[in-house]
Amino acid sequence: MSDGSSFYITTPIFYVNDVPHIGHAYTEVAADVLARWHRQSGEDAWLLTGTDEHGQKILRTATANGVTPKEWADRLVETAWKPLLATVDIQNDDFIRTTDERHEVNAQKFLQHLFDAGHIYTGEYEGFYCVGCEEYKQPSDLIDGVGDYAGQQVCAIHSIPCELLHEKNYFFRMSTFGDQLLALYEENPNFVQPESARNEVISFVKQGLSDLSISRSSFDWGIKVPWDDSHVVYVWFDALLNYITAAGYGHDDEKFSRLWPATHVVGKDILRFHAVIWPAMLLAAGIEVPRQVFGHGWLLVGGEKMSKSKLTGIAPSQITDTFGSDAFRYYFMRAISFGQDGSFSWEDLSARYQSELANGFGNLASRVIAMVVRYCDGEIPAGSEFSEADELIRGTEKRVTDAATLAISHLAIHEAIAAIWELVDDLNGYITAQEPWALAKDPANRARLEAVLATAVRGLGTLAVLLSPVVPQATAKLWTALGGTGLVSDQRIDRAWEWTGRPRVTPLEALFPRIEATVG
Repeated sequence: MSDGSSFYITTPIFYVNDVPHIGHAYTEVAADVLARWHRQSGEDAWLLTGTDEHGQKILRTATANGVTPKEWADRLVETAWKPLLATVDIQNDDFIRTTDERHEVNAQKFLQHLFDAGHIYTGEYEGFYCVGCEEYKQPSDLIDGVGDYAGQQVCAIHSIPCELLHEKNYFFRMSTFGDQLLALYEENPNFVQPESARNEVISFVKQGLSDLSISRSSFDWGIKVPWDDSHVVYVWFDALLNYITAAGYGHDDEKFSRLWPATHVVGKDILRFHAVIWPAMLLAAGIEVPRQVFGHGWLLVGGEKMSKSKLTGIAPSQITDTFGSDAFRYYFMRAISFGQDGSFSWEDLSARYQSELANGFGNLASRVIAMVVRYCDGEIPAGSEFSEADELIRGTEKRVTDAATLAISHLAIHEAIAAIWELVDDLNGYITAQEPWALAKDPANRARLEAVLATAVRGLGTLAVLLSPVVPQATAKLWTALGGTGLVSDQRIDRAWEWTGRPRVTPLEALFPRIEATVG
């Protein structure tokens, strides 16, 4: 279905020091919805995710668990991180690990290229290092500790003291790229989004950039620096390269040319790495910068950022085991403005499941198909003598398709779903107003009944196509029940109202069954 254009989208590669929580799944789902949407728009969409497996934090975690770092990473990837993708129904095209040979070899090629070009030098550095962030911290990144850490400066993200390190390392001349980065942000306002993220990045770079320490010699769990094997590559410098090594850099020029540049979806806490360090690295290498870096907000539980260390982490399966993966995907994409922080609560999830999915969309689908079966023996009527009310529904189909497509182009997933839901609400209101059950009582109203049911069925088909990237399992079932041609995921989403199907509907089980169990 590709029209020749490409859309390469990435999630961050996640650190394997622990199992995933719903914050990780949130990022995965957002990138997956965008990839599916672009794929259904006729583009060559390619979704990359994976795991970050080097660095001091992994080494310490593995040692504490009595295994090697590679054994720890293998265990977590196979038992937790890859299963996450199935849990929330991610349709990724690739999964990269920084321990993959394809990554390590080509990351070394990149590093050697920068060294040969004079962008790397030796030096000494002393500073406060947060192992949790794998980052040297500036004074502005530290806050006053509380409790056991009262009287100490702690990392603002992890709330633990940093370690004072003094090392002789290799440095990347990042300071020389400040003006080029500011010009990039000015000339391409969409490069960093949302606007709040862009403003933060510009302010940070305007303060002046320091050169970046890109190697470590105090431990050996990492990619060896190619010209000095007594050093390993700084884990962030290593990790950022996954976006190009997976796309073919250094080993598949045709693939790299086809896919790159990428759209990066990241949490706002790692925005600077992706919007400052990463483009500076690419500028130094003479490689095109990413298409866009989008920093989404945090998921908050009880007013705090989702965190395993603070015991606020919730496993995705705790939600999907009760509500299903479609409800997980819908809730987090609809309830939170993408790009802003959002609070999760079991009560809100349960309420939206019932009112929006079960009673709104699910009940609409069940009612329409049941009426076609009951009043037309399952045969979808062609309809004739359409009224103004019918035409208004057709107009809504086109309008919300265009509105959702525009919203997705800005990565405003929540706005796209809100637009689509206008058709759900309008169809429910339309059926209530037209009363097909009353029309069916009088044979003289047969033509009107068929027009109403034909309009409702066409609206449902449009919804199946439009909601396919968000709730793929429910829409696949609905598409089958409507007699849709091919797979719903193969339909052009930008022309959702043009869907075609076979003459008959088939019975449809409840798309979102009633949930009686207490959750949370």
